[in-house]
Amino acid sequence: MAFIDLSKNEIQAKIVYYGPGRGGKTSNLLFIHESMSKQVCGKMVTIDTKGDRTLFFDFLPLSVGRILNLTIRIQLYTVPGQVMYNTTRKLVLRGVDGVAFVADSLKVQKQKNIESLANLAENLRDEGLDIARIPLVLQYNKRDLVESNIPLLSIEELNEDLKRDLHVPVFAASAIKGHGVYETLREISKRTIKGVIQKVGGGLK
Repeated sequence: MAFIDLSKNEIQAKIVYYGPGRGGKTSNLLFIHESMSKQVCGKMVTIDTKGDRTLFFDFLPLSVGRILNLTIRIQLYTVPGQVMYNTTRKLVLRGVDGVAFVADSLKVQKQKNIESLANLAENLRDEGLDIARIPLVLQYNKRDLVESNIPLLSIEELNEDLKRDLHVPVFAASAIKGHGVYETLREISKRTIKGVIQKVGGGLK
């Protein structure tokens, strides 16, 4: 749920990057942080472990301008991908306004993608949210490996596994190279802000 700070004329919205372990969630935030102006994005916090790159979360506040005479500030988080950290994933999802689901294009990750999306839906339900109604985009990461000998899932296979009945945009990406990263961020930010404004706009008129 977005937080409104009228003392600062500011709305804070929360976007969570979700997906299987080592699929590219942290790489997305690292690319955004390293390429954006420091006037726009704040300090990034990353906790690395041997088992999973982000044990808790990354946090990257972005200022994206003003709407309704209020400054919009977006906080980007990632969740740990490993199943053993589901309690942490639930904590990070608390109060979420939008989700970017980062799927791994490697064929060996097929089942983990499916399980991670199902886990997202379940954890959102626990928060009283519906995956079909929350602002959501899908990113298919590691598409830069298509020229390699590493077996990849096709876009069609990923859509069959993940998109199904979800009417959401899909972005092919390489988080390491930055391809599709800003497109993903732009779309989920737009959808999230629209949702936040619809919720709070009436009370600000």
